[in-house]
Amino acid sequence: MYGDIGTSVLYAMKEVFGSGHVPFTPENVFGILSIFFWTLTVIVSLKYVTLVLRADNHGEGGLIAMLALASQSVKDRPRVRRILMPVGIFGTCLFYGDGVITPAISVLSAVEGMEIISPALHRYIIPLTLLILLALFMVQKRGTAGIGKFFGPITLIWFACIAVLGVVEIADYPRILWAISPHYALGFIWNQPGVTFVILGAVVLCVTGGEALYADMGHFGKKPIRLAWFAIVMPALTLNYFGQGALLLDKPESVKNPFFLLAPDWALIPLVCLATMATVIASQALITGAFSVTKQVIQLGYLPRLRVLHTSVKDTGQIYLPFVNWGLFVAIVLAVVLFKSSSNLAAAYGIAVCTDMLITTVLTFFVIRYSWNYPLALCIGATGFFFVVDFAFWASNLLKLFDGGWFPLLIGGAIFTLMATWKDGRRLLANKLRADAIDLTSFLEAVFVSPPVRVDGTAVFLTSEVGTVPTAMLHNLKHNKVLHANNLFVTVRSHEVPWIGLDKRLEIEALGHDCWQVVITFGFKNDPDVPKALQQMKGRGCDMNPMTTSYFLSRDTVVPSIGGGMASWRERLFAQMHHAASGAADFLHLPNNSVVELGSKIEI
Repeated sequence: MYGDIGTSVLYAMKEVFGSGHVPFTPENVFGILSIFFWTLTVIVSLKYVTLVLRADNHGEGGLIAMLALASQSVKDRPRVRRILMPVGIFGTCLFYGDGVITPAISVLSAVEGMEIISPALHRYIIPLTLLILLALFMVQKRGTAGIGKFFGPITLIWFACIAVLGVVEIADYPRILWAISPHYALGFIWNQPGVTFVILGAVVLCVTGGEALYADMGHFGKKPIRLAWFAIVMPALTLNYFGQGALLLDKPESVKNPFFLLAPDWALIPLVCLATMATVIASQALITGAFSVTKQVIQLGYLPRLRVLHTSVKDTGQIYLPFVNWGLFVAIVLAVVLFKSSSNLAAAYGIAVCTDMLITTVLTFFVIRYSWNYPLALCIGATGFFFVVDFAFWASNLLKLFDGGWFPLLIGGAIFTLMATWKDGRRLLANKLRADAIDLTSFLEAVFVSPPVRVDGTAVFLTSEVGTVPTAMLHNLKHNKVLHANNLFVTVRSHEVPWIGLDKRLEIEALGHDCWQVVITFGFKNDPDVPKALQQMKGRGCDMNPMTTSYFLSRDTVVPSIGGGMASWRERLFAQMHHAASGAADFLHLPNNSVVELGSKIEI
């Protein structure tokens, strides 16, 4: 969880002083170190660890959980909700941009340590980086259960190591610790406001990974996150940054890579290896986070179904999405080849991080105001301060828009277009199906006036709308002219809460003639397992035998039409996404040997 923010020491200080905007004077070094310390304190310690961690959605965190919480808090304000949803979804899209930049800059900055060992190794930096990343993405399908037990100890060793490196340098110049005083930061800002604004785009690199604290709350809980931050992570980061500052005062030429130059020559090779392992772990956190977020977004209806593989029989949260895995890898390779160095990637990094931080602050306001019902003045004061800080960092990063900031925005914008198109397309498709739908109760009454042949077993008809006749049932009656002994009309719904318990899983309505209307509800972090959910039908009038149960699905083919509800290119895009979506059978965990798909064409 702390791998991302923990590896920021590799490049954050280098980017601030390497920019050329800050002369090497004791006052400037003290001022920058003070800004680093108070940035960590305000954004991570106060905002995320103290305030945002309180905004849990049934124990879960992250931008999706916060969005769900905020949208629920303003559900009686539809106009506000219509604005919040796309804003939150866009922030989620930028997470993918962060997921591309983080592995690229982290691994590349670690491997660049080879250049300190020998300048002749410079030409091997990019090939070795790509090789490490390829190995990392190739092992994703095996899951992290086997190697995950080493992540914590290695990361702990990393923090101990960076703390020791900082302490050794601080011991030679203990006066550097006075930079903790905020008056150095305030003095730097007051005397050089223009320079301060420019370098904020590099300073923000020290808090990349702050969102991970909130996103991983559901895995670890608030107390361990807070304890680890205040007891280990923040002290280690502070000591290392201050050690780098002391080194720069003594040897300004160390600006080319102050982190690795903290180490004695004999420790360089082990340090490069440890840094590489730490950055791989940091990258792993972003990759698995991308898998988890994608699954949640699919559950919320903003992306088509994708193939989801479970890599652990014990932990349902350990999943692997092949499409997301290799899509990320291609984008990361493009980033490494395009930007070529961690310094160039740093220009692309901050804007996605700052935009997400800004969106989190905005959503937090609506949660504490309308869900917690705190006074308006207190809500504005609590979030307004963080909004001003986040906005300052965000505005500074806009200066890097054409130097690389466009890259994560392009990724986020492309994914947002896909999500918006899918959501709008699904709405148009649902409207079309609803307009052509036949009332289920009336239809069954007509059918049982002169019922068809009944055969043994149970038929489960999946339908998107409650109370309407599934297209698959119409085709089955038309072509097979039979009806099963038991018939379930099942609608699967996902809600804007992370978990829904088994006691609220099913809503059952008896329709007579051994027919039932069933609504299955899942949270966006629940595993949508329909057969397992339907086991609760036992004792309610329908004892399902898996050997005699068939699942009927309608496989709709979307046909774009002129003058529809979306632009023609979006309709064609939606049609392609709909066609490429993985089958509902796999997504809903239906047994492959019991699924019958019947197709139809629908114009939107």
